[in-house]
Amino acid sequence: MQIVKIVITGIYAVGKSSFIRSISEIEPVSTDYAVSLDEEKEIKEETTVALDFGTIAINDNVTLYLFGTPGQERFDFMWEHLAIGCLGYIVLVDSCRPGHFAETRRLMDRFAEITDAPFIIAANKQDDPTALPPFYIRRRLAIPSNIPVLPCVAQERSSVKNVLLSLLKHIAAGMPEKAE
Repeated sequence: MQIVKIVITGIYAVGKSSFIRSISEIEPVSTDYAVSLDEEKEIKEETTVALDFGTIAINDNVTLYLFGTPGQERFDFMWEHLAIGCLGYIVLVDSCRPGHFAETRRLMDRFAEITDAPFIIAANKQDDPTALPPFYIRRRLAIPSNIPVLPCVAQERSSVKNVLLSLLKHIAAGMPEKAE
């Protein structure tokens, strides 16, 4: 069996843990602890400090190992460790919080320094009526046209599955063809 490492990243409270929980075939491993900063407590009570981990079998031969990064920059040392050996990654964006797009852009730039693995953007919370559409997120984050920007609802298994399959297609499209 082939194991494929995929990283799910994004800033604080974009839905990385929910993304992994909604698709994982095992009980996800989580390193959540009580939030310590007042401004973060306004958004949620717990935060990932090291990683989230889950798995999903694509078929009898391929299983994805999903590693979710912590979102705060103070834990960015974990980003490097989690990116080692990844085949690709997903940048999760909160479609309802455009005020945080600059922080997302910094995370994306940092990940580009860490790994040259292919990636896609998942515009989360598309079920919220205030969500900005993926084309707007593409423009605001200056995402090149060759990078997919997909709608996503991290709490819906079918949506997460679509994002993961799109990442695998994006990875495959960039691989050199084998000579027969």
